[in-house]
Amino acid sequence: MASRIADSLFAFTGPQQCLPRVPQVAHSRLSPGVYAVRPIDLLLKGKTHRRRTFLVPGKKRVGCIKAVAVPAAPPSADSAEEREQLAESYGFKQIGQDLPDNVTLKDIMDTLPKEVFEIDDVKAWKSVLVSVTSYALGLFMIAKAPWYLLPLAWAWTGTAVTGFFVIGHDCAHKSFSKNKLVEDIVGTLAFLPLVYPYEPWRFKHDRHHAKTNMLVHDTAWQPVPPEEFDSSPILRKAIILGYGPIRPWLSIAHWVNWHFNLRKFRPSEVNRVKISLACVFAFMAVGWPLIIYKVGILGWVKFWLMPWLGYHFWMSTFTMVHHTAPHIPFKPADEWNAAQAQLNGTVHCDYPSWIEILCHDINVHIPHHISPRIPSYNLRAAHESIQENWGKYTNLATWNWRLMKTIMTVCHVYDKEENYVPFDRLAPEESQPITFLKKAMPDYAA
Repeated sequence: MASRIADSLFAFTGPQQCLPRVPQVAHSRLSPGVYAVRPIDLLLKGKTHRRRTFLVPGKKRVGCIKAVAVPAAPPSADSAEEREQLAESYGFKQIGQDLPDNVTLKDIMDTLPKEVFEIDDVKAWKSVLVSVTSYALGLFMIAKAPWYLLPLAWAWTGTAVTGFFVIGHDCAHKSFSKNKLVEDIVGTLAFLPLVYPYEPWRFKHDRHHAKTNMLVHDTAWQPVPPEEFDSSPILRKAIILGYGPIRPWLSIAHWVNWHFNLRKFRPSEVNRVKISLACVFAFMAVGWPLIIYKVGILGWVKFWLMPWLGYHFWMSTFTMVHHTAPHIPFKPADEWNAAQAQLNGTVHCDYPSWIEILCHDINVHIPHHISPRIPSYNLRAAHESIQENWGKYTNLATWNWRLMKTIMTVCHVYDKEENYVPFDRLAPEESQPITFLKKAMPDYAA
């Protein structure tokens, strides 16, 4: 049961809030032959001709996860005005047009400048220096700060150590160094302060990129499966709590459930997984006792645990914002389209500059999903190119409370027609955590 709860709690959702009720739009299709004879450079500037069908929910049923849908005829969502209204209600700056079916991922990659794929050792090691220096500064702040400033010191240090994760992330994607042994060593070391096994994460993360927003197969956030939500009252309450108030730390459940169980890996992967696990357990066996010996149990909490929780806040927040919104669908394998999933299904979100610097632009995320081989220090140049050529298809946001409120109170249970059904429509009497969030979270949008 514990494993089922962990799986369910990290089968993430995408937002649908109690903003004004917005009907789900069935995924659009191009009129036949519209782009059949046009080269891709003309397609970039062409218009998409779409017909949409809308479905709105019917009855509510407590304790049952199947909503009744009936046809309706609201105004068309094809217009720029309609997308602007949706963007404002969800906390986005822009909701992109649907990418035409005949555009491939290679078409998009071919428009990127070759320079964005180039590895620069100086820039790579500069990012290491930034992370090491900022983390050391954070530990110094924790040591010297009075108790009432400790939350600020923990926030800085947790963000700085998230930069270690991004460095390991580049190593895993072979975009840190031309020397693959160096990448494996640096990636393993960068993950150690997070007690994160590098190779298990790399294997699972590769599948996230190969199956982004593919129902069941994506290893990151997924909508809650209806059968899981309806399986038992205890599990349902755990899921509601997990996808509600504790969602910004739910990556801890993912960390535990996905990375330490050898049975979750292919036979060809197991040996490398064992090496990573040995490194992590060695760090725990040596590093933790040394910390406790020097500063005691409370010092371990102060210097390691609190920054680690700060890291998981960003890990959860970044990853759910990257691919979660009411208008972004998860699709079954037979309907999935790689280009649409990576371009239309990924969100670019701007954060305060100090976060972007410490986290090495990991939230300039659309180009990273077009090609994971783009180093983190080239993501902004790649993003500018994508905006120039494919900008009208992209989802753009600046972090704000309305965006988070949408994700945390709306994007819950999978529905083929609506993408997500919120918990409080399916089980209102058990959804007090969601009701609390709706009342407590600000509705401010940047």
